[in-house]
Amino acid sequence: MVRRILSILNRELGGLHKAALLLAFSALGSSILGLFRDRLLASNFGAGRTLDIYYAAFKIPDLLYTILLALVSVTVFIPTFLEKNSQGQKEAKDFFNQVFTVFLLCFLVACLLLFFVVPILAPLLAPGFSLEEKRQMVALARTMLFSPFFMGLSTIFSGVVQSFRKFFIYALSPLVYNIGIIIGITLFFPLAGLKGIVFGVVLGSFLHMIIQVPTLMSLDMFPALSPKINFKEIRKIVLLSFPRTVGLATNQIILFFVTSMSSLLVPGSIAIFNFSYALQTVPLTIIGMSFSVAAFPTLARFFVGKEKGKFLDYTYSAARQIIFWSMPVTILFIVLRAQIVRVILGAGRFSWTDTKLTAAALAVFSLSVMAQSLVMLFTRAYFAAGKTVKPIFINVFTSLLIIVFAYSITTIFSFFPGAETFYKKILRVSDIADTRILVFPLAFSLNNLINAVWIYFAFKKDLGGGSSSLRRMFYHVLFASLLMGYVAYFMLNLLDKVFDLTTFVGIFMQGFISGLIGLAVWYFTLRFLENKELEEITSSLKQKFWKDQNIAADPQNLP
Repeated sequence: MVRRILSILNRELGGLHKAALLLAFSALGSSILGLFRDRLLASNFGAGRTLDIYYAAFKIPDLLYTILLALVSVTVFIPTFLEKNSQGQKEAKDFFNQVFTVFLLCFLVACLLLFFVVPILAPLLAPGFSLEEKRQMVALARTMLFSPFFMGLSTIFSGVVQSFRKFFIYALSPLVYNIGIIIGITLFFPLAGLKGIVFGVVLGSFLHMIIQVPTLMSLDMFPALSPKINFKEIRKIVLLSFPRTVGLATNQIILFFVTSMSSLLVPGSIAIFNFSYALQTVPLTIIGMSFSVAAFPTLARFFVGKEKGKFLDYTYSAARQIIFWSMPVTILFIVLRAQIVRVILGAGRFSWTDTKLTAAALAVFSLSVMAQSLVMLFTRAYFAAGKTVKPIFINVFTSLLIIVFAYSITTIFSFFPGAETFYKKILRVSDIADTRILVFPLAFSLNNLINAVWIYFAFKKDLGGGSSSLRRMFYHVLFASLLMGYVAYFMLNLLDKVFDLTTFVGIFMQGFISGLIGLAVWYFTLRFLENKELEEITSSLKQKFWKDQNIAADPQNLP
């Protein structure tokens, strides 16, 4: 039985749809655990200053993790590793050992420096916190410095795992990460307070790393310290990874900025932003990350093999699937936002005001889920083609627009109170006095919409490919999704008189039935339109994807 399980976990998986489906199911499981984690946090603390401190403390270790990615980005590591492996396993393993060694040494230096720098960063990160709150944040951030170390190692390990298309074991990593945090909330928190939750974060990151070790051993790729370092080669990897790191660092700086500004607002603002941000990342992870991660190794193989036609077919196939799935999810998240937030977070100390603000922020975030997913895909496609500068330039430039948009929207609301009143009215938060936190999700979504449009047309210009099939499919799914949203909204109002909405079961059933009927309308509308993507997905689901042994789908079968 154990051998059978290990055989399944270490099985090579090919084909875009099947690899993406596996990663999507894994992401769904991880997201469910993540939502359970957030429910525990919300019910124990509510959207207040305690969670503000907890989420703010995360930003500093995240910054360290981003800095460490300057050494090796997976999107750079995988093509280089595949190239080395084509020369022989020894060359690939030597390269892996050198990257592993350099990472360990650089982490020790970076961690030591950041340990002493944290108190200096605290006033910049949370100017609205009291001295005691800043002290607590510094203590938590220092403890969490172990987390980016384990996650950094896990990132390097996953580069090897993905190169061999061992997606089963890779898919389990985020699951065990959330399990570690849940252990911290349920077991460590009663013993050590807020620091106990941080211990859970460290445990989760350790599990994220260690679960990939058996697969590395089965591949004879378990890393060891290398006495000799080819610094010329490492320098090449770092230079190629640097643009990607700049892009990620920019995102962290933006979140740093949002956290800093939110700390000056009413207590709980940082928590509201993070809760809603986490909820919108559920479809983003399940759809955008799954397809982009599943596609990347094959895209790299096609480009290294000078098969540009297959490369473009594979990229646009993944783009169509992202649009196909993310459009209806976006509409459902907007229509069912209050039910989603109340069911997932509405317990204990999480108040009705917290619910309304989080739901409003979620609706605005959801507007850009499809855009964020497409940015993930086209950025990875650029990297698979060895073109790293342009996508990062686009991402960095548009990310900085968040600051511009946030300032501009705030200014408009100040000079034109009617604009703010209208914004609050459409989000149904007119009865809440302070809704300034809702400016940041709007700025965030505007940025990502611009980013997606820019990177799509840049990719089309630089690498080619047609867009007629994308447009046709887009209009099909848009029409079906809007009809679905109308039906779901109608059902919400109808079921409002059927269920007791003061209970968990009543709210859940209202949202579940409304969403289910809406999805049925979406499905049969696409069937009526004879949508090609729906036919492909239905066919793929009928197959046992874990038996597939191909490295990639036959390009003739790609849409």
